[in-house]
Amino acid sequence: MPTKFADLCRICEKLSVTSSKISKIDLVASFLGKLDVDEIAPAVRMIIGRVFPEWDQREFEVSGTTLFKVLQQLTSITPEEYLRFFDRTGDVGSCFKLIFESKRKLSQQLLLEMPLTINEVYRVFEEIAEAYGSGSRRKKERLVGSLLSRASPLEVKYIVKLILGERRHGFGEGLMEEAIAKAFNVPVDLVRRANMLISDIGHVAVKAKLFGLSGVKCIGITLFHPIKPMLAEDADSVEDALIELGGIAAFEVKPDGARVQIHKDGDKVEIFSRRLTNVTKSLPDVIDIVRKQVLAEKAIVEGEVIAVGTDGRPLPFQYVMRRFRRVRDVERIMREIPVKLYLFDVLYVDGLSLIEVPYSERRRKLEEVVDEDLLIPRIVTKNAVEARRFFYEAIESGHEGVVAKKLSSPYTPGVRGRKWLKVKAKPQTLDLVIVAADYGYGYRYKWLSDYYLAARDPESNDYLVIGKCFTGLSDEEIKWLTEQLEKIVVMRRGRTVIVQPRIVVEVAFAEIQRSPHYRSGLALRFARIIRIRTDKSPEEADTIQRVRELYEKQFERKSKI
Repeated sequence: MPTKFADLCRICEKLSVTSSKISKIDLVASFLGKLDVDEIAPAVRMIIGRVFPEWDQREFEVSGTTLFKVLQQLTSITPEEYLRFFDRTGDVGSCFKLIFESKRKLSQQLLLEMPLTINEVYRVFEEIAEAYGSGSRRKKERLVGSLLSRASPLEVKYIVKLILGERRHGFGEGLMEEAIAKAFNVPVDLVRRANMLISDIGHVAVKAKLFGLSGVKCIGITLFHPIKPMLAEDADSVEDALIELGGIAAFEVKPDGARVQIHKDGDKVEIFSRRLTNVTKSLPDVIDIVRKQVLAEKAIVEGEVIAVGTDGRPLPFQYVMRRFRRVRDVERIMREIPVKLYLFDVLYVDGLSLIEVPYSERRRKLEEVVDEDLLIPRIVTKNAVEARRFFYEAIESGHEGVVAKKLSSPYTPGVRGRKWLKVKAKPQTLDLVIVAADYGYGYRYKWLSDYYLAARDPESNDYLVIGKCFTGLSDEEIKWLTEQLEKIVVMRRGRTVIVQPRIVVEVAFAEIQRSPHYRSGLALRFARIIRIRTDKSPEEADTIQRVRELYEKQFERKSKI
């Protein structure tokens, strides 16, 4: 018997009011154990607020405006009424649920006769995401309308949340890995490892259900399925990094560029961003470099792409992001913004996985399989003076700083650990999410140029505002940001728009203050946006806990009232 989509929605509702992590895991594990094999992958992803694997390029491209248009067709609601409902919830999915409860025209008998199933909803989602070209907008509207017209108010809530990418019931990928482990009696460490290697938690769950321990164990690196990147933590200085890493470390230049993971099989080359987005079409010049200068037949290598000026020095980060966003007129932008590829790691060569091999051995293998001029500059040293000199040389060359790496460290996909430590010579920064914006004044009156910046609360999956900012971006960047924010508007209030929490910006600031004006209780002083982080997802933004830690750390050198 196919599982009803409503059953999945009820699980999500229970998760939203359950505080105990163990209870949440038990609830989901029990649900997964009852599903048919073909329902497992979509259900697992939907519960954590995702429809497709992380590396899957399909997107719904359904705006809040489109959803409101469909809502009006089905309920005849007015904009004023919608605003009142939204004010009661602050959440688009919950708002739609309330509206359907009070205004829906469709006979409830139809819902009883034709209940939506998990697979049926997933198939319609696929159709929406795969609608391209002429007439695709109307087709998307029709598909969304047909889905919502058959849905109960609770199902409407989660359909809308999935389309918009809202994740607010406190059950993320980490807890899902534990639930899969419990449901199918597989060690959670193996589930995590498998998920990090193929970046598809749904596929891992299917293997666990079908084959248990042996099925999860056999999941390995798969070419053109990106591996979650190993991440670095911050260190205050190269001296601190050297001490923490045991008195000897490799220090690599940290370019002000975009991280890439490159998969090669003969002449076939695909490039993935730090967020696992396929950016191959934007970087044909990098593909050409890889074909010529990565000598292995099959390989997965990691590195950074930077934009360079006519003098060969690095250009600011926003220039390389212009390359990553471009899929049309690529030849022209290649001439305008040439790039350089630096490689710093190799994860796979000709059938051999290297992720469990120590960093020092991976570096030697990298030197064997790529041309020397692609290697990231580095030193290996015990000497803090030498490390400091290397750091300053990197800064003088236009780079961000250095990354210190423990020589014995394996590659740990998706983990931000203390085996890699980054040292940057720049103001203190946070990666924050734009959750609302105001239209400006004067010559900026047509642009969204004043941004509400929020930190992520992983406990509630909410975003807490910690300040506003209107400085740091060029007019070109503000225009681009306005276009992107307008696509994800969920509510308008005068000259203010509330948007889906999708866009991450890096924000420099002087200090963090207490503030009664924001629910977070904190505010940034002298905030300035220094770059738009299209390479980061909202889930990778800094947390409110991190902001509170930085606030407390300020008082190591100051008195506190």
